Order: sequence, then C-alpha cells, then structure tokens
Amino acid sequence: MKLEGQVRIPSGCAISAVISREGKRMTGEKIIESMIPMHDRSNGLGGGFAAYGIYPEYKDFYAFHIFYDNQSVREETERLLKDRFEVVMAEMIPIRKIPEITDVPLIWRYFVSPLASVLSRLQLDEKEYVARTVMQINTQLTGAFVFSSGKNMGAFKAVGYPEDVGRFYRLEEYEGYCWTAHGRYPTNTPGWWGGAHPFTLLDWSVVHNGEISSYDANRRYIEMFGYKCTLQTDTEVITYITDYLLRRQGLTLEEMAHVIAAPFWSTIAGKSPEEKEQLAFLRKAYGSLLITGPFSIVLGFNGGLMALNDRLKLRSMVVGEKDDKVYIASEEAAIRRMAPDAENIWAPMGGEPVIVKVKEGAY
Repeated sequence: MKLEGQVRIPSGCAISAVISREGKRMTGEKIIESMIPMHDRSNGLGGGFAAYGIYPEYKDFYAFHIFYDNQSVREETERLLKDRFEVVMAEMIPIRKIPEITDVPLIWRYFVSPLASVLSRLQLDEKEYVARTVMQINTQLTGAFVFSSGKNMGAFKAVGYPEDVGRFYRLEEYEGYCWTAHGRYPTNTPGWWGGAHPFTLLDWSVVHNGEISSYDANRRYIEMFGYKCTLQTDTEVITYITDYLLRRQGLTLEEMAHVIAAPFWSTIAGKSPEEKEQLAFLRKAYGSLLITGPFSIVLGFNGGLMALNDRLKLRSMVVGEKDDKVYIASEEAAIRRMAPDAENIWAPMGGEPVIVKVKEGAY
C-alpha cells in the first residue's frame, strides 16, 4: 500500500499562460511544452489553447471557429452567416491526424464582418450582433458549435490531452503575443469537443481549474440577459459573466474581480470609507454573480491577461517573469518548462487579480 506523499493527487485540471508585454509574437511550441509536466492533472477528456495576435492579415474581421457534426449543418450555418456577414475567407482549420485524437468533427473557420445594412436595421453595435449570432447558432442549429468568435485571436480545443491537442492543431505554425492553455479533468460533466476549454465569446477566453458550486445561481441570472449556457460545463458561465460585466456593464477588470471573487463583508468593513462604499456597492448590485467554490482562472482578452483565484485560494496558481514575458500556471514546473530561468516566482493572494497588459499599440 502506498503511503501519503507517495501518491500524486492533483487538484484537477491544469492551466498555463504566457504573454509578452512588448507584443512580441511567439509560436505555440512553448505553451504546448508547459502542459507536459502537468500531464497527470488531465485525464484525456479535454485540452485546448487560446492565442492572440495570430491573424494579423485578418485583424479587422471576426474569426469564427466552428465544429460541425455533418455537412448538412455546415451548409445551413454558412447560409446564415452569408445572410448576416461579409464572409471574406472560409476554410477548414488545418490539422495533423494523430492516433491520440479521435472522433474528429468538421472544423472550419470563417473571417467575417457584420453587414452594415443589417446593423443599421437592427440598431445594434457589432459586438452585440456577433454575440447574438453565436448564441443563435449554438442553441438553434443542432450539430453546430461556434467555439471561437473574436478578432485576431482563436481557440483550438478537442477531446484529448493538451499536448496532443496542440500537435493536432499544428500550433507550432502559429505566432501570437499571448497564449493560454488548459488540460481538463472533468468531474461533473462529460468530456466532449465543445466542453473542452478555453471557453470564448468575442475576444474573451477563459481557462479554469476548479468547480463552481454557485453555477445554478450564476446561470439563472446571466440567462436573463440573453446568454444561453449550452455546453454542459460550469466554466462556460464565467465567460458570459465576463462579457456582461466588462462589455455590457462597463466595469473595469479590477471591479469584475471584486464581483466574482468578492471580499468577505468582514474584509470590506476594514477598508477605507471610499473603498468600503465601492466594494459594498459591487457586492449588492451583482450579488448573483459571485462565484463560489474553488477556482483559479486565466482570462484572455485583446491586449492582456487577468489571473484570479477564489478568495480562499483553494486552487493553486503561480506567476513568474522573465524579460518582457509574464508566465502563469497551476504549477511552477510548467513555468520552468517555458522559461527555465524565470524570475520572481510568486503565488497571488486569493481574490487578488493579476492583470498584465501589452504595451499600448504593440498588438
């Protein structure tokens, strides 16, 4: 019988990220390598990556990455897209066939721009229009799933270990200024292509390690505003909360962190009068969006990253730096794989966001 300390008991799932403050682009090789020492945190039921800055030639167009079950639903989806958008490019996403990745759906990408005439008629801004289109496809077209929809960024995910998923999508051929990665160990939901992380909407992408015990309350609240949680995993709701708070409510990243990982009332009581008033307002105004349970997340967006632990820090997360790069991962070993001589390795406090932004104009 093995004794305590002789058995590795991972706390489920692995996350990793790297960003260049100078906006320097790097291939996907290092982020793939970072997942190898965290292999045991996954069980092969989901892996994925998000990359920013990978489509500079189409940077002004929304990049839709879509899974299809069959050709029929692909044709139906493409008719919808052509009615609503100018489609400047449509192609299958290049993949490398490997034995570790099976049951592969049709995987397509489209670079699109909303039709001005439709936006004018509906009186919508383009981001809201794109978000509504994504929701419509994912809820009304059976067998079609939009798993990425931002500008100059893309998500790549599958059922498999993340290092295999990276090879499958040939990520060494892409270059971006920011990468995030996830290895999944699902506990309450099935492993399937749409349920792998990252979860995205527009330019937001989320990778998450943990379990959201407040999922039902969070989901019921966010669905009042037109979002639909259809992907059979609790992490999806974090992405929609992000979009709602940052894009639709206009909160800052710090304010969003104080909503989803709100300080305890006893902590708020010890703050200055100005801080106390702001934190109390956020807790009262957005109480249904407080995320409870253990979590560590990395939120990607155009021009930056935010890393955040739950307020009790029930999931591990470390940060390191080297030159213009910032590294984030579930374990220091992943950071050392990307940058063996990384410096300033530290663990963020629970509920305290780590926000890294690319130099203005560099991306």
